Amino acid sequence: MMKKKSSNGKVPKKGVTSRFGKFIAWIHLWPSLISAVILIFICLTGTIIVYSDEIIDFANKDVLCVPEVKGEKLPVTELMQKFKAAFPHRSSPGYMVMYRNPERSVKLNSYDKEKGLRFVYMDPYTGEVLKDDGTVNFFFVTAHLHSSLLLHKTGEWIIDIASIIFLIELITGLVLWWPRKWTKTTREQSFKIKWKARFKRLNYDLHNVVGFYSISIVLVLTVTGLIIAFKPLASFTISSFGGDPSEKWEETLPGFKPDSKPYELNVAVDRYFAKHPWAEAAQVYSSKMDSAGYFMFTLAKRVGLKSREGNYPVFIDRFSGAEIEVPNPVFLHEKIENSYWTLHMGTWLGWFGKLITFTGGLISTSLPITGFYIWWGRRKKKKKKNKQFNEPSKVGAV
Repeated sequence: MMKKKSSNGKVPKKGVTSRFGKFIAWIHLWPSLISAVILIFICLTGTIIVYSDEIIDFANKDVLCVPEVKGEKLPVTELMQKFKAAFPHRSSPGYMVMYRNPERSVKLNSYDKEKGLRFVYMDPYTGEVLKDDGTVNFFFVTAHLHSSLLLHKTGEWIIDIASIIFLIELITGLVLWWPRKWTKTTREQSFKIKWKARFKRLNYDLHNVVGFYSISIVLVLTVTGLIIAFKPLASFTISSFGGDPSEKWEETLPGFKPDSKPYELNVAVDRYFAKHPWAEAAQVYSSKMDSAGYFMFTLAKRVGLKSREGNYPVFIDRFSGAEIEVPNPVFLHEKIENSYWTLHMGTWLGWFGKLITFTGGLISTSLPITGFYIWWGRRKKKKKKNKQFNEPSKVGAV
């Protein structure tokens, strides 16, 4: 029977003592200790990124809206020409974000070889560059530290292996947390934090009890991170839900016609805004705007750095403006891919989803730390016992 020892700060002994239990305890302890520093780094950098969109918007609050709303917006092709004239040494923006609100400026994703990733805010009515901001580059670098330690493939494997270890620790931790008997004492030990207990007991509760309450969100963050990291796993996930992970469909899209006049993209985007009242933004993929025979954009309630809240992909003929019907498996591919990104980034349920994800990230960061202190305390206790056992008795000494 388990003894209740909370008032004196001693950590209660839980878990099974069978060979299987000892094996689970070993698996939970040693791989985690070896990878602890990497796991803390992964979780901390991931937590920092959660509120990246809000911080970027706050840093650019003075240019989110244009000085004056005028009659018509410039054609997108002319807007891109003005961008290239202002930044001749940069490649074409990867994407641009257009908004339903006529007061909003257009945001373009741009990369500078010396300054890194930038967001360029432009007036869609005049083509004036309102701001070339580098706040996003901090989160861009943090995201790459989170995924690869900036060590490319080698770093990716280090992060991926550590993430797999973390997944194993979560599962084995749940096994070790599970009481052998459900009594009043074990329920209190398993579900309640003894805030007034000594540090050793409080640390134990912060690891076990908080770990249990947060395990669902931490598992979601870990599993979605692994799906993003491993392309075969991502393809399997997409295929399992009926999506087509290949990009063969794009080969059937219209080709580029250099002598034909393009359809005005502003008109097309406004048309879809009218058709889908829930959409507030359109993320237009502009890297191939000068060479593709089609336009692709995604309607969303909000476009984030790595995901979109709401996700409706649209393909239209570049020259006629006619909608290109997207096969259902391709449509599902876009939806499923964005789904695991939104789950990983916390944009799945607005501000509440981000709060849950941020809290889960903080707890994930703390688990290797509190786990280390549990191990360290037991190690010191074991050393002390061994020392007392090995000391010669003074009784009867001459």
